[in-house]
Amino acid sequence: MPEAGAASGAGGGPGAGSGRASGAQGDEDLSAAHVPGSDGGAAPEDAGAPGGARTARGGKLAAAAVNQASVWNVANLLTMLRLVLVPAFVALMLADGGYDPAWRAFAWAAFAVAMITDLFDGHLARAYNLVTDFGKIADPIADKAIMGAALICLSALGDLPWWVTAVILGRELGITLLRFLVIRYGVIPASRGGKLKTLTQGVAVGMYVLALTGPLATLRFWVMAAAVVLTVVTGLDYVRQAIVLRRRGIAERRAALKETEA
Repeated sequence: MPEAGAASGAGGGPGAGSGRASGAQGDEDLSAAHVPGSDGGAAPEDAGAPGGARTARGGKLAAAAVNQASVWNVANLLTMLRLVLVPAFVALMLADGGYDPAWRAFAWAAFAVAMITDLFDGHLARAYNLVTDFGKIADPIADKAIMGAALICLSALGDLPWWVTAVILGRELGITLLRFLVIRYGVIPASRGGKLKTLTQGVAVGMYVLALTGPLATLRFWVMAAAVVLTVVTGLDYVRQAIVLRRRGIAERRAALKETEA
């Protein structure tokens, strides 16, 4: 994969940086330090010369171009696809009044593609060093957008109680806000329960999107019930982790301050 190789080369190897952003930053540092045409580096007497300044500026512009190009990798393209699928899903879901089985099947297909790409883009970004600032922001937005759109459409059509939508979306938005509030003390890692919750939610919502009847309609009720329970339980666990992380961070800062004063 060309872009993965570009990231590795920019950062001095796959393990040299934490992602595409760090690799591009390494390129910028190298461009500023090594001016083409010099003998192994930027000589001090060249640094103040107009030609040297122009070359250095050209190096920074080249690094900026690398930064911009690094956004267009496979992982980010999958994230963009999920964002595009959100309005497409809503249009398909509400087509012909929202109760036509054929349109609901197309809506399910769009939802399924979005959920499947969610499994792959994060793995690709980490495995091939394609992590970017855009991906860090857009990926969770795409996840929340497709799930939120599905839940709201289902509740608006009367297929799913509004309180279920409120519990799931409230938990997702609340935990996202909680992560930002405690990020100064550390990062709350994704737990196995959280991953199971995401999988169960996807299966349950997908079953509700399809116009199921009979035993399958009964089964989807229990799958959604399990998803709601996991949503609440894992949400409370994240709150506990956030409290522990904050207390630990405050204690470490106080200890460091005491050492400095001593």
